[in-house]
Amino acid sequence: MQALPVDTSQIVITASRAPESEAQAPASVTIIDSEEIERLDEPLVASLLRLTPSAAVTSIGPAGSLTEVRIRGAEANHTLLFVDGIKINDPASGDAPRFELLNADLASRIEVVRGPQSALWGSDAIGGVIAINGLADQRGFGASAEGGSFGFARASASGAVTDGRLDLSGAAGWQRATGIDSFGAPGGDKDGYRNFSGRLRATFALSNSLRVGASALALTGESEFDGFDPVTFVHTDTRDSSRNALAAGRLWAEFGSRQSAWSGHASASLLGSSNRNYLANDPLNRTSGTRRIVDAQVERTFATGPLTHRLIVAAEDERETFRARDTIYGGFTDQDRNRDHRALTAEWRASSAAFTGDVAVRRDLFNRFRDATSLRASGLVNVGAGFALTGSYSEGIAQPTFFDLYGFFPGSFGGNPALKPESSRGYEAGVRYRHGRIDASLTGYRQRLHDEIVDVTDPATFLLTTVNRPETSYRSGVEAAAGIRVSDALRLSANYAFLHASEPDPVTGGQVPELRRPKHSGSVAADGAVGRWSYGASIAYVGAHLDLADNFPFDVRRLHAYWLAGARLAYAVRPGIELYARASNLLGARYEDSVGYRTEGRGLFAGIRLERR
Repeated sequence: MQALPVDTSQIVITASRAPESEAQAPASVTIIDSEEIERLDEPLVASLLRLTPSAAVTSIGPAGSLTEVRIRGAEANHTLLFVDGIKINDPASGDAPRFELLNADLASRIEVVRGPQSALWGSDAIGGVIAINGLADQRGFGASAEGGSFGFARASASGAVTDGRLDLSGAAGWQRATGIDSFGAPGGDKDGYRNFSGRLRATFALSNSLRVGASALALTGESEFDGFDPVTFVHTDTRDSSRNALAAGRLWAEFGSRQSAWSGHASASLLGSSNRNYLANDPLNRTSGTRRIVDAQVERTFATGPLTHRLIVAAEDERETFRARDTIYGGFTDQDRNRDHRALTAEWRASSAAFTGDVAVRRDLFNRFRDATSLRASGLVNVGAGFALTGSYSEGIAQPTFFDLYGFFPGSFGGNPALKPESSRGYEAGVRYRHGRIDASLTGYRQRLHDEIVDVTDPATFLLTTVNRPETSYRSGVEAAAGIRVSDALRLSANYAFLHASEPDPVTGGQVPELRRPKHSGSVAADGAVGRWSYGASIAYVGAHLDLADNFPFDVRRLHAYWLAGARLAYAVRPGIELYARASNLLGARYEDSVGYRTEGRGLFAGIRLERR
């Protein structure tokens, strides 16, 4: 078998304001490409994120339930998520990404940048940034269908056409499962889910250096779960459900290219979200939100001797709205809020054959709370023989959510309009090796979180409220990753991450471990193709971690470590027609990501994929 070189030409789109090659990016980046996505064939994006270093995935029940992702020990709402260039953190749900809605059938590429990135992208980028590309604009069409355990079924279709200067593409995906009883009570009902996703994109080249485009996406889903008894407030088997929807669109125009002296873009996007909660089909409450963003960016590239410089200036104007309504409290929790935000970013990048350096600074101007400035400086030095040294200092911020500021529940909770943004500062250093068919990296990092927004009891009213914690939370760790591409028949990747995440203990004044953050985690993945056969397999390790029980006495409990394995084997019966079998949780692990919420056992599935390119 011929040894194939590692592909270091992949373009990283979020480690800088301008795309750069993976080999020249100082930031810690993991890319899951289209081949790996197709061969592993996980239904939901969150399952693929488990295979990236320092990404702790918590599913509050079986597949399709509320899903949180914590990168390098950061909070669940400290990850910034882009889909097709649109920021889709949900303004109606605490600015957290809705990972449970992300259908992997519509993803062609996933990029994870770890560490604070607010100097480039603003609020919520404390743990890192995740960017998901929709299906690639490859001329032709494709479709697939699958069914199997837990009443699971899914179907998807995609197509793309090109006509001279015009490119059009679209895709749609649907999933559903009857699931399992997440609470596990005798005679309990099954908790399933269903979702539907769609994506459209059009680009038109007005000339060789001027392009315009439009894109749209929709993510909808319904998830059943077990909540709390309405009388005793004890976690029990209930018929709760949530219905969620995100829809967004973006228009843009861009000029120049990576080789042009001048380049840039202007764009406008609009997102709307809706979240509705029910008990036995009776409405309980609902929230909705919108986000409108207008932004522009100009880039100038020039050379001085062996160095190529790129100067970038970007401006952004954002407006968010939030609306809350309830029936269980007679409308007392109703909210109608809005806020405005402007930002100015400047970035300088210099590169040569042996060096890449980057400095970025951003000023965020908020109309509801204190403004913030973020800085990032990073560098990469090739020292020869395939080795490179990397290092960076970076800062992140997370603005208070609408609920933090204005939330209200009669007799239990009141928000705090005097909050200021959370902030994080950290650094990382690493060594990389890239040569021939092998690439490997070892990275150490340390971060500090300041002004963390937490719930406390107001001694005057005895109600819960939010405050900026005066003490500091700490996150540090080590990430090791390696990959080898032996040939088209075999590609292997592996990673291991150690994390120490602690927060202040209000009782002792010391530090205690943070919840839902395993100290040890890692994964191994393999994929390849031989003749008409193709395959993908993965196994992820999630170490023991702590979680807080939601039943009295609300104690902290230790959840056991587990291994989660999956595999897929496909056979092309003829060109364009593929039959496959897939298995999930192959080892039959009995595990919980969150105290009291069960997850599925071993699952078997079969499907067909059609393609014409």
